[in-house]
Amino acid sequence: MSINQLFDLTGKVAIVTGGGDGIGKGSCEILAQAGASVVVSDLTIDKAQAVADELNANGGKAIAVECNVLKDEDLVRLVDEAVKAFGTVNILINNAGGGGGGRENPFKVDLAYFERIFNFNVFSAWRLCQLTVPHMAKSGYGSIVNITSMGSINKSPNMSAYASSKAALNHMAANLAYDFGPMGVRINNVGPGATVTHALKTVLTPEIEAKMLQHTPIKRLGEVPDITGAVLYFAAPVSEWVSGQVLFVNGGGVQTLD
Repeated sequence: MSINQLFDLTGKVAIVTGGGDGIGKGSCEILAQAGASVVVSDLTIDKAQAVADELNANGGKAIAVECNVLKDEDLVRLVDEAVKAFGTVNILINNAGGGGGGRENPFKVDLAYFERIFNFNVFSAWRLCQLTVPHMAKSGYGSIVNITSMGSINKSPNMSAYASSKAALNHMAANLAYDFGPMGVRINNVGPGATVTHALKTVLTPEIEAKMLQHTPIKRLGEVPDITGAVLYFAAPVSEWVSGQVLFVNGGGVQTLD
């Protein structure tokens, strides 16, 4: 294959959850640039529609679907809408998630919260795999990319629900690689370090950034294109013999606070 062919997604159909902003939006953009038709899924339909409109205006093919990944009926409808619009599903980016932020004091959160975070970060991803893999296998091309986190391997206070759910997402992918591989479907995880998105900007101060960079050999925080480049790698034919892996994109270090 030529370099262009290795990254060519022409004729492929991608679903991106949490596609309305941040890493999700960036993933929609780079997949569309590579030629994929994109189903932009978000809890807020206006955000999803704005991204889809932008992709279409730039010569891509995209639709927007409102989806609460905590509701099974929404997950089923998301896949149905993708197949209805584009005929199949080839690529799934499980980006939507929640929790963390150092707000999970084990004596102040309850079991319902813990269950909700696992629903967000693990169960919804597993269910979308179950719904999409048959389409991928039938089409002859399939790649699933889960967005995990450095929290899945870091050890931090007040992060037990989020961190353990992302660790479960890593191990889930490693095991599902054995189930999906014989069907011609790959599954991998991308683990962002501290990446400058709207969510991070709400808490980032010069002091916090300086502390993060003390542990970061490449002396800057991540940007969305740093992460979406890894997403494209796993989605595209260039990684056709890679499955069950976690790629941490973190500047060579960790952005923890002392």
